[in-house]
Amino acid sequence: MTTTTHSSTEDSAPASVDERHRRGTRGFNRISLALFAAGLTTFVSMYCTQALLPALSGSFGVSPASAALAVSVTTGVLALAIIPASALSERFGRTRVMVISASTSAVIGLLLPLSPTFSVLLAGRALQGLTLAGVPAVAMAYLAEEVHADSLGLAMGRYVAGTTLGGLLGRVVPSGVLDATTWRWGLEAAAVTALVCAVVFLRTLPRSRHFLPQPVGVRLLVANVRGHLSSPALCSLFALGFLLMGGFVSVYNFLGYRLMRPPFGLSEATVGLVFLMYLAGTVSSTVAGRIADRAGRGRTMTVAVLVSAAGLLVTIPDELPLILVGVLLFTGGFFAAHAVAGGWVGALATEHRAEASALYLFAYYLGSSVVGALTGLAFAAQGWTGLVVGVSGLLAVALALVVGLRLRSHPARH
Repeated sequence: MTTTTHSSTEDSAPASVDERHRRGTRGFNRISLALFAAGLTTFVSMYCTQALLPALSGSFGVSPASAALAVSVTTGVLALAIIPASALSERFGRTRVMVISASTSAVIGLLLPLSPTFSVLLAGRALQGLTLAGVPAVAMAYLAEEVHADSLGLAMGRYVAGTTLGGLLGRVVPSGVLDATTWRWGLEAAAVTALVCAVVFLRTLPRSRHFLPQPVGVRLLVANVRGHLSSPALCSLFALGFLLMGGFVSVYNFLGYRLMRPPFGLSEATVGLVFLMYLAGTVSSTVAGRIADRAGRGRTMTVAVLVSAAGLLVTIPDELPLILVGVLLFTGGFFAAHAVAGGWVGALATEHRAEASALYLFAYYLGSSVVGALTGLAFAAQGWTGLVVGVSGLLAVALALVVGLRLRSHPARH
């Protein structure tokens, strides 16, 4: 029933909807593995500098807010490239765009540790953000086309699980190397990890069976984007991506600075272990996707946002056990909400899914870039408490949007 041979080109005659991959089939398992690896390589590359921010501050003599640009410039450029990349996938194919993206970003990552100045490093990270865009721009549309609706939540959850584990490796690998050597070798170790994950992705990705090439043009792209922006439900999901990701990256950008300062004084390698909290997201994203398929997306996302907010508040006291528990809850709630939102976009956008997914991810990574940089000012002015107040405000708005989505949606979907 399933076709499992990899190809970077797309079939021109789609199979019927009933022949889409369902959970338990070999094709579904191959797609899950391939997109899990795609999430790994993308997020290892995207966030490999986050655990190194204190080291970059020391090496280049820049402030925490400036060092955070090593993360924000990548996600910012990626956000700008998301929509063009999705348009290219409409013309040249989902798998071809993802393959080129994963390959080129992995190669660029191998060269970044050679950067002689902070400005050169930022330029390289910007280029890497440009090349990374192809995987997240297309992955959700690819899943929505190739996986049956009753299995889409699980497939999306596994893809997001790959992104959580990739984010974890992108932080733990370089921070673990950092205690023994310099940030350059830490960055190189992360780049090699991303390359290995990219190879797994390239070797297991099944070809598209439900894709039909579409004409590409600025006028048509604008029309498709305007069509999606005319949907209040989709716009709410786009705003949720911006708010949730902005808050999430803000917490992890400056958590290391807090834990390395008094009263904690933890080492860089020990602080890197805190990123093991990402495993909570690996679990919660998969579980949330499965629950959303059965109990409804709105209910699942409401609980996820509330858990994330509760965890954030728990991190306020200067007590390390409380901080760890709080970060665990915050991380699990965030990734559960993201997994549900991604599947919801694919379900609502019945046409031009690539552009819909791209708009969601544009907002998602724009939040990472803009909010992740601006909260550095709050952290500098008011410390961790100021950061928590700002991110809590974002989560409050996010919860209001979820409530609005539930009221607007069909009862069966919330």
